[in-house]
Amino acid sequence: MRWVRNLQQVCWNNTSKVYGTEIGPRNWLYGMFDLDGRNESKNAAMSHWRGFKHHVPNEPNLTRDFLVKLWESDWKEKEILRKRRKSVRRYSGRRKMSSGEHVFDQPPVSQAITGYLAPTSPEEAKIAPLLARSNLLITRDIEWANLVFGFEQENRYAIVDVCYPNAPVGFIREQSNVLIRQFLRTRRPFVAYITDALGNELFRVRRPFWWITSSIYAEVDGKEIGVVHQRWHLWRRIYDLYLGNKQFAVVENPGFWNWTFTLKDIDGNVLAQIDRDWRGFGFEIFTDAGQYVIRFGSSDPSSKTGLAQKVEDLEVVRPLTLSERAVTVALAVSLDNDYFSRHGGWGLPLFVATE
Repeated sequence: MRWVRNLQQVCWNNTSKVYGTEIGPRNWLYGMFDLDGRNESKNAAMSHWRGFKHHVPNEPNLTRDFLVKLWESDWKEKEILRKRRKSVRRYSGRRKMSSGEHVFDQPPVSQAITGYLAPTSPEEAKIAPLLARSNLLITRDIEWANLVFGFEQENRYAIVDVCYPNAPVGFIREQSNVLIRQFLRTRRPFVAYITDALGNELFRVRRPFWWITSSIYAEVDGKEIGVVHQRWHLWRRIYDLYLGNKQFAVVENPGFWNWTFTLKDIDGNVLAQIDRDWRGFGFEIFTDAGQYVIRFGSSDPSSKTGLAQKVEDLEVVRPLTLSERAVTVALAVSLDNDYFSRHGGWGLPLFVATE
C-alpha cells in the first residue's frame, strides 16, 4: 500500500499545468462544483486523469492498465492480511485444542536450561524447548472410528505443561499402515512424530513389530539417541532404558492395577515417574483415551522458572538429561500401546480384537 501514498503525493504535487492551466489544490477542489452547486467531481476527476498522462513532465508513463494492475495487487494484499487476522482470532479464541490443531505461541520452559539440562549436542538443543519442564501431561485423543466401528486409527496425543494448562507445548502423531493396524493391532510397527506447538518436528519414536517383548527407539534427525526394551515377566511390567549402549534406568512395576511406573537408577534411587491417570468409568471402559503424567522432578528448587516455582515436584536424586527425557517420553508411548490399548473392537463384530 506504499504505492497508494506515493501516487497520492504525485497527484497532489502535479495538479498544476493541466491542459496549460495553473490549478492549485484549492482551485482544483472548487472546480469540482459548477455555479449551481452541483457535484462535478466525476468529470473533474476524469479530466484530471486524462491530462495527467500527457502533461506531467519527468514522470513515469502511468497507463490505465498499469493502474489496474496496482489496484489488483493492493486488493490481493488486503485479502491475505484479512485472512491472516481471521485465522489468528480463530486460534486465539479457541479454548479446546486437540493434537491436530496447532497454536502460534510456544509456552515458556518451566526449568532453567542449565546444569544437567544444558544441551551437550545439537540434538539436545533441538528438544530442549519441549523437555525442559518439570511435569508433562500426555493425553490421547478419542478414536471415534475405533469406538463405533472397531476400526483401528493412528494414535494422537497432546502434550501439556501443567504449569501452562491453557495451551499444549507439543503433539505426538503416529504414522502406520492402515491394513497392518487392523491385523496386528497393538503389535503393529509404527513411527510417532513428536512436534512442538507450532508443528515443528523435534524427535520421533520408532516401534518395530514385536511378538513376545516390545522395544521402542528415540531418534533425533535420524540419529538414534536411546531405546527402551521390555523384559518378559508373567505379571510384572519391567522395562530397561538405555542411552546409547548404557543403561540409565529400570522400571519394575508390580503389575495388575498398579498404574505408577517409577524410573530408578542402579542403586534404586528415583529418577522420574510416569503415572497413568484414571479418567472416569466411561473413558476407561469404552475408549483408549488414556492420560499420562510424566514427573521429571527437580533436585534443585532454584532451577524452576515462572509458574513452576509454585508446583511441588517429585523429589529425585538427579534430574534426567534432555536425551534421557526423550527416552522417557518414548516409554510413555510404549506403555500406552502395551497395556492400555485393549479396547479396539467394541464396534461391529467383524473387527472384534483378540487381545
